[in-house]
This record gives sequence, C-alpha cells and structure tokens, in this order.
Amino acid sequence: MWAMTNLGRVGVWTFALDQQPATRARELVAEFEELGYGAIWIPEAVGRDALVNSYLLLSGGEHIAVATGIATIYARDALAMTAGWKTVSEAFPGRFVLGLGVSHRSMVEGVRGQQYGPPLTAMREYLAAMDAAPYFASPPTVAPERVLAALGPKMLELARDQTQGAHPYNVPPEHTAQAREILGPDRLLAPEQMVVLETDPGVAREIARKTLAIYFPGLPNYANNLRRLGFTEEDLTAPLSDRLVDAIVAWGDVDAIRTRVQAHHDAGADHVCVQVLPGTDINDLMRCYRELAPVLL
Repeated sequence: MWAMTNLGRVGVWTFALDQQPATRARELVAEFEELGYGAIWIPEAVGRDALVNSYLLLSGGEHIAVATGIATIYARDALAMTAGWKTVSEAFPGRFVLGLGVSHRSMVEGVRGQQYGPPLTAMREYLAAMDAAPYFASPPTVAPERVLAALGPKMLELARDQTQGAHPYNVPPEHTAQAREILGPDRLLAPEQMVVLETDPGVAREIARKTLAIYFPGLPNYANNLRRLGFTEEDLTAPLSDRLVDAIVAWGDVDAIRTRVQAHHDAGADHVCVQVLPGTDINDLMRCYRELAPVLL
C-alpha cells in the first residue's frame, strides 16, 4: 500500500486557517475532525510557515491528518525540510503528509528573490538531497511520508518513483484518470477540487472566475497542464471560458458537488481534498463544509 497515514476519502483544502488566530484555528481543526473529514491540506505562499502551521493544526485534533499542499522547495533547503518533516512526523505519528512542490517562477523570483530552476531537475535533485540529509534527533516511529504536486507525466513519474504519490491541483477528473495510469495502483493520488455551493450559474461562475484569475493565465504550470488536456488559448484567455471554469470548479447543490468528487474517485483518486470558494469568510466557509459533510463523508 502507498501509505500508513489515513487521509480518508475526502478532506479539506483551505488557506482560511492562516487568517485565524492560532487558538481559533485549532478549534476549527477539531470541528473538521468531528464532521468526519479525514485531512486538512494547507498551502504555503505568504502566510504561515507550512511546517510550523502543520504542527499547530495537528495539535488541534486527535486523529485528523494534516498535509501540506504544498510546501515549496524554495522556502527551505533540503536539510531544513527533512528536519521539519521528521520533527512533525515524530510528534504526530501517522497523521502528517509532506506535500512538496516547485511553486511558480513569479513567486520564487518575484517574491522570494531566488532563481527558478527547471522544475523536474530541481525536484529530482531536491529529493536526492533530502534522502541524503543527516538527522540526529529522535526519529519518527512511523515512516514519514511525502508526495509531490505533480501535473505533467514526468513529474508524476518522479512522484511514483521517489515518493508516496501525488497531489494534483486545478485538475478535472480526466487528469485524475491519466495520473492514476502513470502512478500505478499503489501510490496515493489526492487531487484538489474547488467547489462553489451555489445553484445560480452566473453567480457560481463569477465566484469561480475570481479565484481562477489567480492561476490563469499567469501561472504557466497550470495553463500548460490544461493545454495537454485539450483546452485552447480561447479557453485560457480572460474571461476564462465556461468550459474551463466548469471543468475546474464544481458548482451547484450538494448533490452536484458529490457527483464531481465521486468522478475523481471513479477516475482513480484515493482521496479528494475539497476547497470551498471563495473561502474568505470563515463563517460562510464552515457553513458550506457543514452542509457538505453528510453528503461527502
């Protein structure tokens, strides 16, 4: 099997916990656990440090898992990443998955002031450096686990060969099917799925477009992946086409959301992490996750 960590079939993907005081964030983790979600996936950009945040959030629950979606390899060197990964894994056995990614050129060079290397080469070399990194602290009692933010075939192959699996982002079920074929049967496949709990098409797509504008067309990694899936420049040009919006963001009532999540599972996903949009108001966000829980879990 791919892993010891029990993520369950459905989890939460959100940046909203970063915007809550630490005490409130831990309370929300406990609520997600009580609702039945198997894992909470958190990003790393310009908010809390992903590894410190993982420790903070894990302390709020008893069995729910936390995964980074993703921790960027440009935020810390391989020695520091390995130390943080094993520290959190030792403190919370079987409840932490380290998701690693190469981020994006605009973030790495424009915000971090570092040089963005060729993604596949950079990740391959980083994983090798992690494997070689010394660690003389108390070791994890359960083998620590890592996955890659993989979209293209070669990065998925690297995820298959060097990690426990893949965490694709901004992908439709068609990509999940392709990813499963590349990963094989014994690696974790945990795609993220954006959702809008809104039945009015115009309102739902407007909410979706505001979030997708962060990614398309400005972040080439995502745009290139959709081109491989058959989306055109017309689809990717603002305003994004309905076809693209509907492929990436599931909207409608709870049954429509359940249908899309099930489509990922049918295509080969082990775990689907659901990101509720817009995700800016914590009360509205939690209302949506509460409504979805009885249907998805």
